Amino acid sequence: MAQTARRQRLAPEVFDLPVEKMRAGYYTDAYFNHTRSVLLEDGRHPRVLIQVFQKNHAYLGGMDEAIAILKLCAHDHDGLVIHALHDGDRIEPWETVMTIEGDYTAFAHLETVYLGTLARRTLITTNVVRVIEAANGKPIIFMPARHDHHRVQTGDGYAAYVAGQITGAEIGVTTDEQASWWGGRGIGTVPHSLIASYGGDTVLAARKFAAWAPPDMNVTVLVDFANDSVRTALAVADALGERLWGVRLDTSESLVDRSLWEEMGDFNPTGVNERLVHKVRDALDAAGYDWVRIVVSGGFTVEKIRAFEEKGVPVDAYGVGSSLIRGSNDFTADVVLTDGKPSGKFGRQYRPNPRLELVE
Repeated sequence: MAQTARRQRLAPEVFDLPVEKMRAGYYTDAYFNHTRSVLLEDGRHPRVLIQVFQKNHAYLGGMDEAIAILKLCAHDHDGLVIHALHDGDRIEPWETVMTIEGDYTAFAHLETVYLGTLARRTLITTNVVRVIEAANGKPIIFMPARHDHHRVQTGDGYAAYVAGQITGAEIGVTTDEQASWWGGRGIGTVPHSLIASYGGDTVLAARKFAAWAPPDMNVTVLVDFANDSVRTALAVADALGERLWGVRLDTSESLVDRSLWEEMGDFNPTGVNERLVHKVRDALDAAGYDWVRIVVSGGFTVEKIRAFEEKGVPVDAYGVGSSLIRGSNDFTADVVLTDGKPSGKFGRQYRPNPRLELVE
């Protein structure tokens, strides 16, 4: 079952788990706590083998965190034998991604939390990989922080980073917390709020931002504040010159950019659409600013990115938010062997996986 090659795993301490509460079953579905209590009351300590799987074509996330939960929060970790795949592994429907063998009373109370961890992180990793694939490897800015609770940022950011490692694409996250497990930093553009703070003057806000920004920061400016992205992009480029790395289009899906008002009738003109991107690109190139990148955001999904790429829309990077945290990728754990004998429920037999590695 174990392979010779060893790949690095994150140390359990990285995850800053609420160990005492997890060990006490505080985050656990009550029936698992009840199960453990019944077994302890009866003096029964069955040695079980649990196998964990899911039912989709996916990219695994959260495995190192799930292992950390078992190592730090089981009542007798030394008595457990764990075999597992690695974060970032491509997994098949029903494929066993982890087995846990040992006294069931030592870890029965942890099933809820390690399954939930695998479900959330695998969802994020898989969603980000699919976006990167749709974008043909172009840089992705991971922007869901404002769409979910702050406590999910750390692991979600790392799951996005894993997706970047799988594909070799550049992934930027927007908060330091999202980047904390790998020692990165959050990135960001000149936001609408800074522009508003300078009375709606995008150029002034961009100048102030560029004067403040460290030399190694890629200065990127939102240019949709006045709903006139072509004019604003040119004005910002004139003001910042080579200090400008890129402009970001973020037109609301309920608005039509001013540059398109005379062209409506044969396409959907709202939001960030392909014609708007071409107009901004053509204007920048004509003015001699061919090095200025175009970043797009606002309602981008795998489908919209794929459509842009198929049509050759000149986008350099995509900012993607809420679509990366939507969906589900549920995991299941089954006891399939008890004291060495088959004990799974009907239809759930032991399925060994030669790809699993022994966890040390």
